[in-house]
Amino acid sequence: MKPLFIRGPSPTLRVTLAVMFALGLIIADHRYERLERVRVVLSVLTDPLHFAVDAPTRAIRATQERLVRESQLRALNQALRRENLLLKGRLQQFEALEAENMRLRDLLGSSFNVGERVLIAEILAVDLTPARQQVMLNKGANAGVFIGQPVLDANAVMGQVVRVNPSSSVVLLITDSEHALPVEVNRNGLRSIAAGTGVGHDLELLYIPKNADIREGDLLVTSGMGERFPPGYPVARVTVVRQDPDNPFTTVLAEPTARLDRSREVLLVWTLDPRMYPNALTDAERIRARVAP
Repeated sequence: MKPLFIRGPSPTLRVTLAVMFALGLIIADHRYERLERVRVVLSVLTDPLHFAVDAPTRAIRATQERLVRESQLRALNQALRRENLLLKGRLQQFEALEAENMRLRDLLGSSFNVGERVLIAEILAVDLTPARQQVMLNKGANAGVFIGQPVLDANAVMGQVVRVNPSSSVVLLITDSEHALPVEVNRNGLRSIAAGTGVGHDLELLYIPKNADIREGDLLVTSGMGERFPPGYPVARVTVVRQDPDNPFTTVLAEPTARLDRSREVLLVWTLDPRMYPNALTDAERIRARVAP
């Protein structure tokens, strides 16, 4: 059988019907709220679709945020490490400055005890071998340093200047095997010569009679007999007093009270009239040193 109507409703009629149906739904939903349950059911059905569609975008966004956060954390961690290292370095510098300040206070206290013109110098190089016991200072002829000048630290005598350059000088320590220093026992005034052994930090007292009154623990001070060091400067403390049958003299060893292997700053001392050092003045004038009166 053939249909009675071959053609359906016209497009215009379809659009009109659709618009009227839509308006009816709007009026029913807005005025009477009849479609709330339908909206809830449709949202339950469409939420998984929305979640699935938005999943790639959210994954990309989360990955970007995670990467940004990791890079920020790494940068922050690296910055904190650098800051920590810098602060530790500054802390070490502060500790070094504090220790240097204490050493300088000791030196200044020693200079007040000396009561003469002094100059603080810093040790640049150290040569503590059995063949040579000497240090280099950062003060020279330009600062008035002269050959034979006494050198002290905060505790005792360290040595004397043996070579002077315009901006540096070399000090021969009292422990050098070529150094000898007139000393006396502070307790009773017994005089002797403290010679360096070149081995370790020991001094040996020469020509001590076997009946001499000297004991372990006695303090040795400069006697002033050599006209190089003024009297009364601490030098060493007696550590060994031994009687050897084959030796006509008493074997006496002493340990310097100066911190020969630890001092960083020393005192260059003007204690006696420089005219008492004719050889030193000649060498100083040769390099145009200005020796203070």
